[in-house]
Amino acid sequence: MSNPDLNPPNSKPDPEHKKPLNTNNIDEEEDEGDENDLEDDEGEDDGVFGEPNRPKPQTRDAQYRSDKLKMDSLLQRMQSGPVSLRVHDVIIKGNTKTKDHVIEAETEELKSVRSMQELLKASQLVNLRLQALEVFDSVKITLDSGPPELPGTANVIIEVVETASPLSGQIGAYTKAEARSSTVEGSLKYKNLFGYGDLWDGSLAYGCDHSAELSTGMYLPRFTGLATPVTARAYLLSQDWLKFSSYKERSLGLSLGLFSTTHHDVSYNLAWRILTDPSQMSSRSVRRQLGHNLLSSCKYTFKFDRRNSSMRPTRGYAFVSTTQIGGLAPDTRSLRFLRQEFDLRYAVPLGFYRAALNFGISGGVVFPWGNGFLSRPSSLPERFFLGGNISPVCALGGPTALWGFKTRGLGPTEPKRQVNDENADPSGVDFLGGDLAVTALADISFDLPFRWFREKGIHAHVFACAGNVAKLTENEYRNFSVQKFVGSLRSSVGVGLVVPTSLFRMELNYCYILKKFEHDRAKTGVWLTFSGAS
Repeated sequence: MSNPDLNPPNSKPDPEHKKPLNTNNIDEEEDEGDENDLEDDEGEDDGVFGEPNRPKPQTRDAQYRSDKLKMDSLLQRMQSGPVSLRVHDVIIKGNTKTKDHVIEAETEELKSVRSMQELLKASQLVNLRLQALEVFDSVKITLDSGPPELPGTANVIIEVVETASPLSGQIGAYTKAEARSSTVEGSLKYKNLFGYGDLWDGSLAYGCDHSAELSTGMYLPRFTGLATPVTARAYLLSQDWLKFSSYKERSLGLSLGLFSTTHHDVSYNLAWRILTDPSQMSSRSVRRQLGHNLLSSCKYTFKFDRRNSSMRPTRGYAFVSTTQIGGLAPDTRSLRFLRQEFDLRYAVPLGFYRAALNFGISGGVVFPWGNGFLSRPSSLPERFFLGGNISPVCALGGPTALWGFKTRGLGPTEPKRQVNDENADPSGVDFLGGDLAVTALADISFDLPFRWFREKGIHAHVFACAGNVAKLTENEYRNFSVQKFVGSLRSSVGVGLVVPTSLFRMELNYCYILKKFEHDRAKTGVWLTFSGAS
């Protein structure tokens, strides 16, 4: 197979050897006629005697050396400076069901390139974007020389193979920060139903804390000319918080993704929510919030993640800010609140055994809005609860977890209602969460001096964390002080072994509780945590 003829853009291409350029994940076209022509010419020479000698075509080795010289020449030019080039045409092949405009929308950057270097980078980016649509089994991009009358131009040929099996399913175990517990999830997905790159899915999830979620959704990469994808999801959610806060939560709702780019995301959520207490033992603060309410909220998320890994960050930084406003409906039962969260992470390599220091700080605040908001309580499900079976290293997004503390294991509490039952726990309390939450962590990870562990990615870490939640609503802000808040920080330290997998990060840790209070649910000992990528 001969290499492509890489004529400099300003030179006139040879029409007899016009072949495409090749780049990463980009195939070259073969001129299948060359080899056949050569064989035919050789066949004609056989048996011809006394005919004057004619110039013979180049041998394969000679052609290879010629193409190699041209390739080396072009590479040298590319290393010395930009090689002027522009795209003449983008040709799409292989899509029988997918609309052309869906593919064209992902190739806009190709038309603005001005050099060979820019074209190679843009082609790789387009290849990744088309594969990310999940509707193609393969994507091949070929760079061909442009028309002979337009030197310095190139044609981009995009060949796609649409998925042969549009229906797919998966099942797995995951740990989500918002759930603070492990769940088993199963889902079915149908790809490209209408040819717009649309994805339709249905899923069922069940958690170890008796939570369950049934949902169905769709994803459109391009909709009526919008520059960003559109998502919609309907869900039925049930969460059991009886063990921690004496209530169950059921929600029926619809979530819409309105705007989404690399760093920005805007979504709207409309849900009818019911809080109940089957045990009839909830505290007074919880009983006041039982019943029906309407959640109509808009959420904006800014995310900037430059870490080299979300499972084991060894260098880089990340920042996430989430702003949510509720009460966007003219209904008296609509929850009115403002919620703000942030999370900042930074990882620094230490230079030995792939050791790295990863530290971060996160915080959040929530409060109602409207007349007399300072004297009103915030919505119970929107408050901050710390603790859970997840690793703070992976929980990027806001204050969530602390090593060594159980789910909803710290913060303001209130005694449950006393009943005449000998089996009832007289010391039972409800964890009420807080309107203000702050957490901080420091984690040093390093490789173990065993080759097998290093090959599997298994490593060790030592860590420390601290955090606290406080109540500000119902005029409690008058009793708040920074000194009191810092003085009541809960904290823990420990050491552990980390086993990363393709789906989650497993930690086997020994945690030592440095500081906790009377009703906090924390223990010194061995902990096993499972965390998904943030």
